[in-house]
Amino acid sequence: MSVTEFDPKTTTLEDAIAITTINTDKNPDIYINGVNISEADILAEMQYHPAQDQRSAMIVAAESLIITELFKQRCQTLGLINSSAGSEEQKLTEDQLSELLVDKEVDIPRVTDDECERYYQANPERFHTSPLLEVDHILIAADKEDLDQRAEAKELAQGLLDQIKNKPHTFAEQAKKHSMCPSKEHGGSLGQITKGQTVQEFERVLFLSPEGLVPSIIESRYGYHIANIHRKVEGNLIPYETLENKIKIYLDEKVRRRAVSQYIQLLISDADIRGFEFEVSDSPLVQ
Repeated sequence: MSVTEFDPKTTTLEDAIAITTINTDKNPDIYINGVNISEADILAEMQYHPAQDQRSAMIVAAESLIITELFKQRCQTLGLINSSAGSEEQKLTEDQLSELLVDKEVDIPRVTDDECERYYQANPERFHTSPLLEVDHILIAADKEDLDQRAEAKELAQGLLDQIKNKPHTFAEQAKKHSMCPSKEHGGSLGQITKGQTVQEFERVLFLSPEGLVPSIIESRYGYHIANIHRKVEGNLIPYETLENKIKIYLDEKVRRRAVSQYIQLLISDADIRGFEFEVSDSPLVQ
């Protein structure tokens, strides 16, 4: 059994293997080729898989236990681990078992230099240095859960922005008077900022705006902002030669994950799984 082809369009493990059902009756045990995974096993495993609700956590925990059991059984079939109960090999983790099988059975293609260069050329936005902005701002703070307070803050911020549009030279004065950010002591100046230094919803607007007063108020989890961009220095494309090795490592790992995903689909397709159903991709690339 081996994965002999790779297609970069193949989905990730999470997309390729979608859980559809899990037992919800009084006996939610799962059987993998006759080996039992009990409700107690699933409940114990749930602590390692936090989720939004109990059912989601149970599904993810069950999936992990099933895949680990499939790996273990395949390793035993190939003689890669001792099948005796209580042996140290029986305590290997899913990742450790996966490594044994990948080395033995999964043919993972290597990414070529041409593929790395094509990826670089097709994704220039990934390889630019962050733009640099010099920004002043005024924050009219409001609790994100208090709708009345947010409505008042929005009205105040819009009024201030209209005043500043008419009298741009009053920005620093208005910041000192109204802003609820410590930058008010410096006329609202945030100094130089790059991506990742402010809240996402605020910076998303800033980095798409030209120099000058941002014409609309900006809403964030903290309230409403008025912003003035003094200077904007666009990011530069980093030379391919500087990134070539990092791109190769990234793409090699991406190829590896997808090849392993296909291999797991094979194991699931060949197994007798009861009490739990996977919807396995019918891609012709799963050989």
